[in-house]
Amino acid sequence: MKEVKILVVLLIAINQLSAQNSTQQKLLGKDKIEDIIASMTLEEKVNLLTGVGYPIELKTPTGDKPVSIAGIAGCTWAIPRLGIKSTILADGPAGLRINSHRENYPQSYYCTAFPTATALASTWNTPLVEKVGKAMGNEVLEYGCSVLLAPAINIHRNPLCGRNFEYYSEDPLIAGKMGAAIVRGLQSNGVGASVKHFAANNEESIRTFGNSVISQRALREIYLRGFEIVIKEAKPWTVMSSYNRLNGFYTSENKDLLTTVLRNEWGFEGIVMSDWGGGADAVAQMNAGNDLLMPGCTQREELLKALKNKTLDEKVIDRNLSRILSYILKTQQFKGYEYSNKPDLKAHSIVSYKAAIEGMVLLKNSNSALPFNKVKEVALFGKNSYHFITGGTGSGEVNYEHAVSLKEGLVKAGYRLSKSLENRYLQYIDSATASLTEKGQLQVADFMSEISLAKEKVIDFMPEMALSKEAIELQVKNSDIAIITIGRNAGEGRDRKESDFSLSDMEKNLIRTVSEAFHTAHKKVVVILNIGGVIETASWRDYPDAILLSWQTGQEGGNALVSILKGETSPSGKLASSFPLKYPDVPSAKSFHGVPLFNPQDIFYDEGIYVGYRYYDTFKVPTAYEFGYGLSYTTFQYSDITLSNKVFPDSIHVSVTVKNVGKLKGKEVAQLYLKAPNNEIEKPEQELKAFAKTKELKPGESERITFTLDARSLASFWSGISSWVAEKGNYEVRIGASSKDIRLKALFILPNNIVVEQLHQVLYPNKLIKELSCKNESR
Repeated sequence: MKEVKILVVLLIAINQLSAQNSTQQKLLGKDKIEDIIASMTLEEKVNLLTGVGYPIELKTPTGDKPVSIAGIAGCTWAIPRLGIKSTILADGPAGLRINSHRENYPQSYYCTAFPTATALASTWNTPLVEKVGKAMGNEVLEYGCSVLLAPAINIHRNPLCGRNFEYYSEDPLIAGKMGAAIVRGLQSNGVGASVKHFAANNEESIRTFGNSVISQRALREIYLRGFEIVIKEAKPWTVMSSYNRLNGFYTSENKDLLTTVLRNEWGFEGIVMSDWGGGADAVAQMNAGNDLLMPGCTQREELLKALKNKTLDEKVIDRNLSRILSYILKTQQFKGYEYSNKPDLKAHSIVSYKAAIEGMVLLKNSNSALPFNKVKEVALFGKNSYHFITGGTGSGEVNYEHAVSLKEGLVKAGYRLSKSLENRYLQYIDSATASLTEKGQLQVADFMSEISLAKEKVIDFMPEMALSKEAIELQVKNSDIAIITIGRNAGEGRDRKESDFSLSDMEKNLIRTVSEAFHTAHKKVVVILNIGGVIETASWRDYPDAILLSWQTGQEGGNALVSILKGETSPSGKLASSFPLKYPDVPSAKSFHGVPLFNPQDIFYDEGIYVGYRYYDTFKVPTAYEFGYGLSYTTFQYSDITLSNKVFPDSIHVSVTVKNVGKLKGKEVAQLYLKAPNNEIEKPEQELKAFAKTKELKPGESERITFTLDARSLASFWSGISSWVAEKGNYEVRIGASSKDIRLKALFILPNNIVVEQLHQVLYPNKLIKELSCKNESR
């Protein structure tokens, strides 16, 4: 009996000790994630699944004093008792977007405005773009943020999309490779990227409810392919689901998209966050695998109610919480990094400058107008010659300290400008910003729908200043050359109007009148296009001697322009999106705005796979400037194409030699297009499969380039069997300086069909879609 009593006492003591241990506080980083989740209350779980909302008040990593990081997009909840710290999310496809000044803090917090995505894509230089990402990431790190909400991988389906400046290309290979480079650079700093907007967010005006109706093939080959490349090659920490519906379902509520495709097929291991306020059903978002709901203002009560009513399984939110906690563990906030608030902005400005130079595309250069020859006096026309557009509006804006205009860059380089002309433009700019409201904003409804703009953006949307023929002719005598800058801007929440795609009558008259006046005196005229997206050029391009597409190339755009104009650097940019002759030539022109016309709900992607050059080349539609096009100050010769095998085994190596046969140094972009058999399933005329940019080649110098084609490079998506299939037959390798300037060709054969990858039968369109076909041109 005594032994029994002793045993009972021992058991009680063990139980008490066990209970005491079980109540010891769990801490993230010391205990298992599943134990942390088990220690959380329902309210804490729901908080961590949603952002903190607004206003946002955070603490430093040490927690010793409150700091408001003004201008961030949002943040996650902290749960101090479990060692869970807040993480900070900030906008920034073209650079970190935070406020440059903070209340009660005297120092400034400026960020670098890098070239926009359209400009970066035009470099065709992924190592350079990775350096841009690395510089961006350093600013994210040193300003105390965790994730940059970038890059944006959506396709340039239509030139009127207001947010095209944030997107790279009409081609998914370019979009994917550039996006992967940015992610690698960003995340090398120990901060995260958020790849967005997943997926098929290709217009802005009805983005929060519009239903993108897309065939499975077009989805896989065009609109998902770029994301797939980024996920597999760069492993981003996060993905942001888009606002729109895709084939009937909000993307943030679509389990097939966020789990079956993104996680199961592509192997994504990070977290998915919603776009800010995206989706309609928080429970559906949780079930779909949209782990984090941002900004987190409205969904907490909905989730708590669903958990208590058992309409949401707690195991689902625990799964999502596990991903969020795994993400938090990687952040510098959790690791206690003491950020400096002093990134190396000077070094980053140099990176921005180099990227700006390589992103500019020379579209025309008649009579050797460029580079400058014996030019000292410049007549500078166009309001954006004095006010350079660094980037678009909305979440893609950057609060930089100073942007170099073309005027400033020319003066710095020692050129003299017409003072009388400069004064007229500066007076016009001042008058355009003089009618600000008490809130410091002006309503502008000229090129776009009515929008509210801060003072520094007003001039971008004002009409060009009128100049009489006499006023223009007065500039000829005392000037060696004329430069005209044409500007365009756009941004989040609104699409461009068709009238914005074309130059206004005033802009065309300016180009025509200046050209006629200067040509009469045997002097040259250069047009600079300071734009974020594709515009019409065919109606006026014959007037000037040269056209230089500067894009929106960030804060160093003015200096980069001058470097090219004066011949310090030869232009090496190539178009990553085609310039059509006119807007009706765009394959999505009729369907872009959606149906029904006056209350659009559905956007039918009835052009299918025929986007951009895939359409223009296949249907023999002429363009103003084709995909991949761009001139240089020197000339390149292509030669000696070799294939590692004439019969496809599992991969083929294609080698070519590029030689500078001109008189100036320069870089060239070699592009590999593939023409596939068109027997069992129709194909575009050709598709870009690889590209490479040479080093800077001196006159007479050459470089040997080798490309690799694997089975996936040969494959098309067969939706009937939900597989990537390489079709047997003859394949033609085409090496060119653009999609139409093909220099070399070679053939290989694939003896038998190859099923490269079998995938899930998902994402079927919810409405009938009649796609364009090269075998039957009717829609």
